[in-house]
Amino acid sequence: MKVLVIGGIAGGPSFATRLRRINENAEIIILERGAAISVASCALPYYLGGLIKDRSAVIERTPEILKQKNNIDVRLFNEVTKINSANKNVDVKNLQTGETYRETYDKLIIATGASPTFPEIKGIHDADNAFVLRAVTDADKIKAFIDEKHPQHATVLGAGSIGIEVSEALVDNNIDVTIVEQSGHVASPFDPEITDIVAEELHKQGVHVILNETVDEIRDNGHTLVLADGTIHETDMLFLGTGVQPNSEIAGAAGINLSDDGHVIVDHHLQTNLPDIYAIGDVIETTSLITGKPIPSLLSSAANRQGHLLADILNGSPLEYKGFISAGVSKFFDLTASFVGFTEQTLQQLGITNYKTVFITPFDRAYFYPNADRVNFKLIYEDKTGKILGGQAVGRNGIDKRIAELSVAITGNLTAFDLPSLEIPYSPPYSSTRDVLNIAGYVAINQLTNTTATIKAEAISPDDLAHAVFLDIREAGKPVAGSITPTLNIPLSELRDRIDEIPKDKKVYITFRKGLGPYNASRVLAGKGINAIMIEE
Repeated sequence: MKVLVIGGIAGGPSFATRLRRINENAEIIILERGAAISVASCALPYYLGGLIKDRSAVIERTPEILKQKNNIDVRLFNEVTKINSANKNVDVKNLQTGETYRETYDKLIIATGASPTFPEIKGIHDADNAFVLRAVTDADKIKAFIDEKHPQHATVLGAGSIGIEVSEALVDNNIDVTIVEQSGHVASPFDPEITDIVAEELHKQGVHVILNETVDEIRDNGHTLVLADGTIHETDMLFLGTGVQPNSEIAGAAGINLSDDGHVIVDHHLQTNLPDIYAIGDVIETTSLITGKPIPSLLSSAANRQGHLLADILNGSPLEYKGFISAGVSKFFDLTASFVGFTEQTLQQLGITNYKTVFITPFDRAYFYPNADRVNFKLIYEDKTGKILGGQAVGRNGIDKRIAELSVAITGNLTAFDLPSLEIPYSPPYSSTRDVLNIAGYVAINQLTNTTATIKAEAISPDDLAHAVFLDIREAGKPVAGSITPTLNIPLSELRDRIDEIPKDKKVYITFRKGLGPYNASRVLAGKGINAIMIEE
């Protein structure tokens, strides 16, 4: 069996090395148009920031090692320009010599990944100080620019994960950074409960953030930006973190089915609509394990696992790809932000509305242990059934651990009803006796069983906004929280003694506060015959 792999960054090498381990006789060729394979792309911001000193550390394998240890033929600077599926061969161009040739295959694996997008801004292609970050050669260019030009100020377009991670790397190089983001918040696709905390961290670290703004024009070879509101913004350096698009052009030209946004469509065997052609990694659209609906497959961890699985499938194992959950984690300066599954934003984009949310802020370890800090945790689950749709968290310790545990729960088809039963290791330095997921489960069950009533702030009717009681339970000296203006303040510690101050003839809402305070207040009120509604934000 002769197997050609197009693309050598994440999924391609994972597939090739796994296939070699289980099939010594296969002929395996990797065709990569770039300068390196097996690049840990997610590590590149930390290389730029100096945390990773050795450039070779972000290149996990070399062609020489793959040839010596795995008998895999790796050809760098070799770009596949056409797939001829009827004849089972591909056209290849050597980008260094200009030579073209044709290579046959029995099985073809498309692992071409995705590339950064260039926003359509007048003058962007004339900018000599604009960079993206996807390949190690991109990192080389950025480091060389910093070392040679010594920029004092950099502007980052886009406040997603890559934009913030590169901002941190630039700050570590003593560069003043401004982020320009077209939406109203940073750190998409996280929801506001998480993004507000990330925004505070950016401010704390001295990063300037301009929201709800775009760049209309780039002048002076990238050194002058004209914003949509007419503001002129001078900068020494530009970084484009405005998203990625799948490298699916040759697949589409060969007649392979693509989604509306250009991803290669595969089945549960990772096979395309054309015989003997498969695809893995960022370039594909697969099925969501949570909703069963189509979803792009992103992140190198998924690509690596898909590559491993596909090698087993092609070697005869009766396995199937069960679907993509989507789980990620990012370091945002001193914070860690992590997610799994769907956010509220993505659910709303899909038209899914039958869900509820929990937002809690328990300690990451026993509250009495030194340096205990808060985990800001959001759980999203299906109404009635408790099926887990997603989760997000941000904080300083144990964030990825909680989201990883939730990902396992989703994989195992657990629901919110099961979360209190999870046996999570306890010791004061690492957790509390009831861990974050346990507490989230308790709150969700209270909502599902109508023990407590909740409502989104934007769902409160105009009549209630005008006439209801909005109870703020903050203690003395604490600031007002949430977007709803309180009409009555009774500290939680005084609520039982002052219960008669709450009108019995009006609807009562408990204004938003982080933590378990609103829930505890609702139980006190319920015990006194007052069915209050907690406001979620």
